[in-house]
Formats: sequence, C-alpha cells, structure tokens
Amino acid sequence: MQEIRIHGRGGQGAVLAGEILVAALAKEGKSGASFPMFGFERRGAPVATFVRLSDSPVRERTQIYAPDCLVILDPVQVKWPQTFAGVKLEATLVLNSAHSLSERPHESIVSAGVVDATQIAFEEIGRAAVNTCMLGAFAATTGWVSLDAILSALEQYFEKKLLKQNMRCAQRGYQQVKLIEW
Repeated sequence: MQEIRIHGRGGQGAVLAGEILVAALAKEGKSGASFPMFGFERRGAPVATFVRLSDSPVRERTQIYAPDCLVILDPVQVKWPQTFAGVKLEATLVLNSAHSLSERPHESIVSAGVVDATQIAFEEIGRAAVNTCMLGAFAATTGWVSLDAILSALEQYFEKKLLKQNMRCAQRGYQQVKLIEW
C-alpha cells in the first residue's frame, strides 16, 4: 500500500485531487481511499488530504502519519517543517513551484517532481486551481497511476469547456514536470 499526503490551501483543489486520484485508481482496477482534514473551511486555509492506494481493498480511514509521497500544491508549505512530519525514508515529493529544487527539502526525500502548476492553471483555466496539473505531475513522478486513467477520471468531475481545460492541465503537468533524484 502506498500512502500519499496532499498539502495545499483552500481553493487549490486538494480535496478534489484526492477524489480524482481514487477514481483514476479504480479505472486501473486498483483500490483507494481519500479523505480530507482541514480546520477553518475558508479559501486560503491550510488543507491536507490523505490518499491510500493498493491492489487490495483499502479499509483504513485514518490520517496518514508516515507518507510514501507528499504532494504540495502550495509552494510556501515546502518550507514548513510540519509538512514533512513523519515522512518515510526514501519518500517522493511532487511540488508545485516556479523554481527547481537545488537541494533536498528534507533528508527523507530521495526523488521529486517539480512543475509550475500555478502558471499552467492560470494559462489553461484562468485561476490557480492547480489540482489537475499536479495529478499529471504525480503520475509522471511516481508511475503509481497512468495519465490515461487520470484523464478518464476527470470526466466524472468536469464537463464541456472545464473538462478540456483540466485535461490540458493534467497533460501539461505530466509533460512539463522536472524529475529530480538525490
């Protein structure tokens, strides 16, 4: 079982990203579970979403204290020590940032995918809803889910123009992510 913790802020789509990821896993015959944790329900407040994926049914619905992968939608949160709390050794990071990583942000991180999802989202959607772009980057960085499954899952959540925009975001995230290994 792989455990993923998605960090973001209200309005960036962290909760929806977890739901879409689980739907994409189901399309590949895998199991998954996703649920959020947030304090004040307002735009801009810190949000964490927990996602578990497995080849067998996922029944555990607790917070993820030792993630295999961190997905950080808000680049400021890469500087917060609590973002990396409990991260497993040899973990992967998927980061939304306009800047590449010159050094490891935490000793447990051994690989990363960095993409400017904010810029892509503004270009494609007109606002900083970075979730679908980050899902594309997640697929390219981890290989735990295919881009095709993510694109197919988007059809459950969006339609018409918004579907096309989010599909382009996911595709660009997949294509433009910069992979780093330490």
